[in-house]
Amino acid sequence: MNTRTEGNGAGARRWEYYGGALMMLIGTGAIAQGASYGLGSLTAMGSGFFPVALGVVLTLLGVWIAATAHHAADGATEIAPQEEPVPREWRGWLCILASVAAFVVLGKYGGLLPATFAVVFISALGDRDNTLLSALVLAVAMSIVCVVVFWWALQVQFPLFTWG
Repeated sequence: MNTRTEGNGAGARRWEYYGGALMMLIGTGAIAQGASYGLGSLTAMGSGFFPVALGVVLTLLGVWIAATAHHAADGATEIAPQEEPVPREWRGWLCILASVAAFVVLGKYGGLLPATFAVVFISALGDRDNTLLSALVLAVAMSIVCVVVFWWALQVQFPLFTWG
């Protein structure tokens, strides 16, 4: 039987403890590393302020996840033994990885607009419920939002189009 779907809830509880502990570990690592930089104050933030703040949030979320894992397991219902585990979604994984690679390549050789269109379109194809038309509409809409927010409003130094 899959340890994530054990009937007594112990397997699920164990994975939630691991997830909470991992978040606490990453958070304390960010706090330790960020504290080595100048923290500054709220009005004049130093380079370590954001990593420390993020580390505190991650640590607190990790504590919350681990604490709620114990309470969730007490009221957990038993899973029927005839249920089969959900198959892995290889299509989604491959599309997400391909979209990141496409963004890197097109961002360097094509510019912001083609890279944004490609990352959204290819990622949207990872969802089995999306059609080519819905992925196309989503990619066009997100490309427009990206141009307005990053290129026009924030004036990020990333050319819209570049050749080579």
